[in-house]
Amino acid sequence: MAPRRTPAALAAAMLMGALATATEPALADRPRAAGQLEGTWTNAWYTELERPKAFTALVVTPEAADAYERPRRALAGFLPSRAGELGQQEAEFNDRGPGLARIGGQIRSSWIVDPPDGHVPWIAGVRARLETDPAKLDPAANVEDRPTDERCLTATGANAPILNSADTNLIQIVQTRDHVAILAEKYHDVRIVRLAAKREPRQARSWAGQSVGRWEGSTLVVETTGLRLGLTQVAAHLWLSGASKVVERFTRTGPGELTYRFEVEDPTLFTRPWRGEMVFRPASAPLFEYACHEGNYALGSILTAARGSRVATDPGSPGFRRRGGPSGPRAPTPLDGDHP
Repeated sequence: MAPRRTPAALAAAMLMGALATATEPALADRPRAAGQLEGTWTNAWYTELERPKAFTALVVTPEAADAYERPRRALAGFLPSRAGELGQQEAEFNDRGPGLARIGGQIRSSWIVDPPDGHVPWIAGVRARLETDPAKLDPAANVEDRPTDERCLTATGANAPILNSADTNLIQIVQTRDHVAILAEKYHDVRIVRLAAKREPRQARSWAGQSVGRWEGSTLVVETTGLRLGLTQVAAHLWLSGASKVVERFTRTGPGELTYRFEVEDPTLFTRPWRGEMVFRPASAPLFEYACHEGNYALGSILTAARGSRVATDPGSPGFRRRGGPSGPRAPTPLDGDHP
């Protein structure tokens, strides 16, 4: 019987076959300037993109780090649910690593290293407008108003910049002579980086944009542009636009460490370019397939329930249910019955 292979291994084999040529040298035969980035890596840490209120500086003392980490260890990086909550954190499978990130011997409070305050330098009012977008005030009005991660279109960590989240923080890197493939665990998105290539102006804009790379010594430098027009949410509180450019730098800084630096600029969203730094460490388990389907299967129910709730609470609706009294017939919705 043939040995079983994980989906990630199969994906890597397919990528190698699709990207390699018959005359391509083995990885060991390539110039040593091409850093050895291949492997399965994780950026699961308690540290996040922006600095939490608990800290006032980028570098944290061991005592302050322990005080922050200790109450979060039982739930893999999250605080227990408060009284009256449903126990969301206790019911989820969280995986935020061993604690705050250690980079170059320093304990870090945020990935952002510039600006010094550890926060994204939004143009005044932009973030507030993004988080109060009219579509979000009535998210059941249209299928396309639902969050893009719910619809399996974007995911934290799947594209540039590679950020961490509550779970699924693995990436797998595969190198060939002319390409580097970065496979993300969440939604199994694959980003193909073309090496020593120019941006192709005829390539259509997309959710992930277009990534081209080059080697600077042992550092892989990747420039990503060409995101879709409009806004793309790439993390919980981070949006990019068609004008955004992300430059990433991947450097193998030790047997068990991959240092990742990135710079983001977009004059339509940010007052200035901003930079971040994190470290990946080798994953302790293989990368398995992550099948995103919750929104696809449940979208009809999500919209129907939201619209039904609106009908039940709107005194002007025929379906409004008065406290302690009968209700009239519920107004039908376009998605009634349109769910599995």
